[in-house]
Amino acid sequence: MASNGRVRLVDVAERAGVSMKTVSNVVNGYAHVQPETRARVQLAIDELGYRPNLTARRLATGKTGMIALAMPEIDHPYFGELARHVAEIASSRGYRVIIEQTLGDEAAERAVLRDREAGLVDGVIFQPVRIATLEIARLHRDLPLVLLGEVEAPVTTDHVMIDNVRAAADVTDHLLAGGRTRIGFLGMVEGDITMTNNRRLLGYQEALIRAGLPLDPRRMLTVGGFAPEDAAEAVRGALTDGPEFDALVCRDDRFAAGALAALREHGASVPDDVAVVGWDDSALAEWTWPALSSLAPDKHELARVAFDLLSERMNGVTGVGRHRIVPHSVHARASAPPA
Repeated sequence: MASNGRVRLVDVAERAGVSMKTVSNVVNGYAHVQPETRARVQLAIDELGYRPNLTARRLATGKTGMIALAMPEIDHPYFGELARHVAEIASSRGYRVIIEQTLGDEAAERAVLRDREAGLVDGVIFQPVRIATLEIARLHRDLPLVLLGEVEAPVTTDHVMIDNVRAAADVTDHLLAGGRTRIGFLGMVEGDITMTNNRRLLGYQEALIRAGLPLDPRRMLTVGGFAPEDAAEAVRGALTDGPEFDALVCRDDRFAAGALAALREHGASVPDDVAVVGWDDSALAEWTWPALSSLAPDKHELARVAFDLLSERMNGVTGVGRHRIVPHSVHARASAPPA
């Protein structure tokens, strides 16, 4: 052990009875280490409290072994669950993850690409809200980057998403197959600048048109904010003053939870009177009453594809940005059971 008390690579090697090269391979996540050897080295690392020297690693390899995951809200169920998948996949490949919360602030989004992560990470997985496409292209330069969400990606930047138009149509088709004909959309948020809801609204409308049903703008509910209470308030208003509806497509599971509360207050039975479908298939969906049907993006696949693309960029892949669509499904539960 060094005189300053810092645990060194050689200390781990001696404790595990292996070479320093083997310890280095384990620390850097190389796949060809035998499982029993990896376990022995990891035990020594844990017992000694070894921490890699990131500065030394960067000098030796040009890499830090860290990536950043930048997202609008870390307390949103979808982003929290996505972060878990990214962290697990990154860890299995020998990387650690720095989580950045931008809150949809343009300056914070710009900082992710321009200076906040400079020299700290080898690449960034990023779901922007406000920053423009041209600015993304200008700021990230040689920083390996993969974008998530509905933002328009620069021509040289990789992009992973689900097909929100198709997904919204699939949710609406699920409700139509169950005999619903007066389906509402919850909802359009005042001041929302993202493209996500616009695409979901488009898919909802396309499904109704294919079914030969009229588009009633009054069933496309406007919501004052992003909280469940905002959604509940919009549903209360619609139940009191608006047109009748027998189903709701909700922008996320939090809105769906708010809708369920408002319907319960009104004495409406779910799903007998009104069927409700959320979005994101978060852990929340199984614990509402009744259990919530929800559009389920394949979050693990989204994280895997994003990390794979980023890994290739970090290892020198160049060229035109790649666009990947990952699967989704409708997870039917009691709030909108299968036909």
